Amino acid sequence: MKKLLAVLLALAMVVSLAACADNDEGPAYDGTGEAPVITEAPQSAETEAPEEVKDYSGYTIRIYSNSNSTERSTWLINEAKEAGFTISIDDNTVISGDVAAIQAANENKDGDILFGLNETRWSQVVNGEYENLSLVEWTPAWADEVGEYAYDGYAYGLVIQNVLMLYRTDEYGTNGQTLSFQHWADVVDCGYTWYRQNKVGGTTNTNINSAMLYAFVDPESPAGGISVDGWKTLWKYCAEGKTGGDDYKYGFVPLNKGDVQVSTFYSSSLYGQIDAAAEGSDIPLKGTMEPENWALVEIADGTYYIAEYLGILNKEGRTAEETEAVMAFAEWFGSAEVQAAWGEEFDSYPCNQAASAILYPDGVPAIYQIKNFALTEIEGTGMTYAEYVAAHITEWTNIMTNLGFYWADDASAAKEPNWDTLDWAALTQAAA
Repeated sequence: MKKLLAVLLALAMVVSLAACADNDEGPAYDGTGEAPVITEAPQSAETEAPEEVKDYSGYTIRIYSNSNSTERSTWLINEAKEAGFTISIDDNTVISGDVAAIQAANENKDGDILFGLNETRWSQVVNGEYENLSLVEWTPAWADEVGEYAYDGYAYGLVIQNVLMLYRTDEYGTNGQTLSFQHWADVVDCGYTWYRQNKVGGTTNTNINSAMLYAFVDPESPAGGISVDGWKTLWKYCAEGKTGGDDYKYGFVPLNKGDVQVSTFYSSSLYGQIDAAAEGSDIPLKGTMEPENWALVEIADGTYYIAEYLGILNKEGRTAEETEAVMAFAEWFGSAEVQAAWGEEFDSYPCNQAASAILYPDGVPAIYQIKNFALTEIEGTGMTYAEYVAAHITEWTNIMTNLGFYWADDASAAKEPNWDTLDWAALTQAAA
């Protein structure tokens, strides 16, 4: 498979750079997504000159992203270099999480590319909620391949992520019993032990909370548009859930070790984690595409999907030639060949359906066939749930922070509040 990826990347490099190169007999690529017509230059009868592709490596493209593990950042820097681009991206030892990435881009004002994040953040960028961030109008050649995952003319989907609830079906779990819920929040009454995260914030943690709160949407509620019963349920999820501090970080580890019977994890890298599960446990999860001792909890509501997007930032002082380099990189990175290579390398699922067909010729994996309630419209609001989350996420973060949700150490657990006496107007604001 790695040999296939090398071939795909080489093909993507040639196609992208050829499409973006200046040609004396045809128009230069202008970033509109319409491929220029290249007229073959006349050749001498004796020799045929090779076609030249443009080298954009003279301009360093500054990238901000939360999809920036050390492995991802290193891979992208190296592959971009092979394709004729020079990029600068901080890994997650410098910038960690979507909030940090977008704040750094807004404060530094030196970004060319923004990618990753999710609909919550992208809707804010597209709607101009960040003082120093605006997007170049742009339609890539592969725009039609990402379907509904597009802010037309501005940002386009790269990777689809969702949060999953998993359980063990062996003697360390339900002993063969099928686990089915109506809502995500039903886990608090399931009768089994569950993992919960140990801090407020972070993309995965936020998405899990969005899934948990979906059943309690109440546009009239002063508690951030969520009923008080929703916050009570989330508190119970924290109080009775198990956390192992930073040793767990995400929910795969405690489930794999048999420390809990039910857990949460994100779709990207799940299969890779299961493939390597025996390295971290004496009683590991087994079976990747065909689970042997684990299963997905069947949840009637579905799950909360996000998509990570790619957009080109306006940047003061950038020349037309430098902007061309940035657009060429965006065309290359979002192409089917490169997204297939990215997906194979990091066990992620591409928005680009041509890339999906390369990765999964036998069909879409089960973890990406779950109903998506992020795009369900919330009655009376005119918003999808993803948009509703975007409108309230700051209030939710403030509520959880002010009340002390998600303590890392059970010995210092916060005291459950008196729900009947809370001042929600104050709790939805950031603490002084």
